[in-house]
Amino acid sequence: MTSKRLPALALAAALALPGLAMAEDYVIDTEGGHAFIQFRIPHLGYSWLYGRFNDFSGRFSYDENDPNAATVEVTIKTASIDSNHAERDKHLRDKEFLDVRRYPEATFKSTSFTANDDGTAVLEGDLTLRGITKPIRIDVTEIGHGQDPWGGYRRGFQGSTRFALKDFGIERDLGPASRDVEMILSVEGIRQD
Repeated sequence: MTSKRLPALALAAALALPGLAMAEDYVIDTEGGHAFIQFRIPHLGYSWLYGRFNDFSGRFSYDENDPNAATVEVTIKTASIDSNHAERDKHLRDKEFLDVRRYPEATFKSTSFTANDDGTAVLEGDLTLRGITKPIRIDVTEIGHGQDPWGGYRRGFQGSTRFALKDFGIERDLGPASRDVEMILSVEGIRQD
């Protein structure tokens, strides 16, 4: 055996060892309707107002042997906000709230992922909304992973976070019960081979 073939064989052997698996890259399945970015905020302290963003995209990487190395990036089209009420949505797109003409996108980019033994994790990263970037923490649960019926491989997570509207320049006084908004994220990714 020539010495030139040894490095190639060593690399192939290393890749075959389960403990040395590489991170898998996933695209969030927004086209198939298997991912959601939803929010809720108390309305006057009497009920919940729910909504979602209909247009977003993103990707994540995940390595079962090193979950703490996971990364996530998401871009949201802010004008796609949908609270099931056209006039309210028009108001939410205006300067007082999302100011979508000036800030057409919101983004999230992870800075760390800390996995626990029970399938939960803490995802930390930078959220940019209305041109303001702040760190947020997302509590994450892995839902599952495996083959899909079309020959692909999928992995899904759910997460939630809460932050103050004023942290992102939304100063409108909605009452003491409505200062924070809760985000609920359901993400199913398709592995890119």
